[in-house]
Amino acid sequence: MVEQLMLAADEGELVWLMALGVRFMIRGARTDGRFSLVEHPLAPRALGAPAHTHVNEDEYSYVLDGQIGVLIGDEELIAGPGTLVFKPRAVPHAFWNAGDTPARLLEIISPGGFERYFEEASAVFAADGPPDFEQLAAIAARYQLSFDFDSVPALIAKHDLAFG
Repeated sequence: MVEQLMLAADEGELVWLMALGVRFMIRGARTDGRFSLVEHPLAPRALGAPAHTHVNEDEYSYVLDGQIGVLIGDEELIAGPGTLVFKPRAVPHAFWNAGDTPARLLEIISPGGFERYFEEASAVFAADGPPDFEQLAAIAARYQLSFDFDSVPALIAKHDLAFG
């Protein structure tokens, strides 16, 4: 089998977790678990993720388009195109589209493998009706990911965001 050496702009599986897209670019299996790479398209004024904490992964987000707001610990930042944001493991963080136009960011996740969380969670969001939050909690637990859903109302109100 010939290994694919290039991924075109219109290639790669794309799934959605509400307003957050995930395009799989390099999976952890391809890098022997060293890292994975995903692209996140994000609708205008949308919350990408409520405050959450990873036990095992560091994330590096490179903004391609738009304005991305981030909360890392207690610090809030706005990152524009060309900006790299480091979200270390064990530190709570959230992110959102801070602008009125679509945004896109590349995200390196180290070590690799966490991209499977997006794949599993997207199946729950794609089901008819409201998402099964017990199933989502079980998926998050498998990846040692914890969410602070109490952060959602404050982030939405403070930054004039939509959730979902």
